[in-house]
Amino acid sequence: MIRIEQTMVDFLREHPRLKYVFFGGKGGVGKTVMAGATALWFARQGRRTLLASTNPVHSLSGLLDQNVFGKPTPVAGVPNLWAYEIDTKDTIERSKREIREKIQWFLKFAEISTRADEFVESATMNPAFEESAMFENMIDLMFRDEYEVYVFDTAPTANARRLLGMSKVYALWVNKMIKSRQEAQALRKLLSFTKKEEPDPLMDYLISFRDRMERARRLITDPELTAFFFVTLPEALPIAVIRRFIHWFHDFGIPVGGVIVNGLIDRSFLGENTPDFVRNRIEMQARYLQEIEALFDGLVRGMTPLLENEVRGVPMLERFAGYLFVSAS
Repeated sequence: MIRIEQTMVDFLREHPRLKYVFFGGKGGVGKTVMAGATALWFARQGRRTLLASTNPVHSLSGLLDQNVFGKPTPVAGVPNLWAYEIDTKDTIERSKREIREKIQWFLKFAEISTRADEFVESATMNPAFEESAMFENMIDLMFRDEYEVYVFDTAPTANARRLLGMSKVYALWVNKMIKSRQEAQALRKLLSFTKKEEPDPLMDYLISFRDRMERARRLITDPELTAFFFVTLPEALPIAVIRRFIHWFHDFGIPVGGVIVNGLIDRSFLGENTPDFVRNRIEMQARYLQEIEALFDGLVRGMTPLLENEVRGVPMLERFAGYLFVSAS
């Protein structure tokens, strides 16, 4: 077994101002359960907590055994805890309207006689458009500041990488757009007869958007406020996934809180009549635990068991949280 220097409990107690907690990893490793158990722990500490899913394939309703889709919903039987499966449809439609208005204004400004619909359709058919909408929803929640703690169940890591990296990508894009817009304004003023200053809604939008992204970036990269936890199974592929993405998160300045190893089979199950399949799985896990300890030295915050039943409903989530939130001190 891995010697854990700092457990989840120890880490969270050392970061009392922590407000934005993210869970990610390869699909199927138990991110939703970890996020749910952590949100439950925060709520039990008396902190007003929102458990939110930014995964397009939501599973919070199944975990909690109640419908939490579309709006923050109080979790039955748990004071201080709300859950929310984010619906991107409204955000996507709103974004389409805003894009259409801006393109129409630009076409009129440039004296180009064509309809904006074709441009809007082209922009919104981009596969990243839904991720952009999800990011907008996520930072809207953060900016409203209605809860003391936000726990996010993210999409599989590749999507989470793009999602959380958008603040930096957007900033680079907007700065280039602002520069191009300033050059266009200067040229138009040079060629104009009146030299009259005209309102520029597009420039106003770009500056507002840049400020919004900068605020989001500051929150997401503040180690006192934000932590991203990776969840893995003791298997080759999920280990390889988080090993690669931990470096990427460091490069983007997103604070990594640690790694949680899930799905461990209890060695006490071994006996004379234990099937070879179970023996082989336990031995395989033991080898990968050694690899995890070597790769993520000092980052492992917890090891949770493979339970006999799925984690569904608050009582099972309470039981699972008991395995995750164990203090080393």
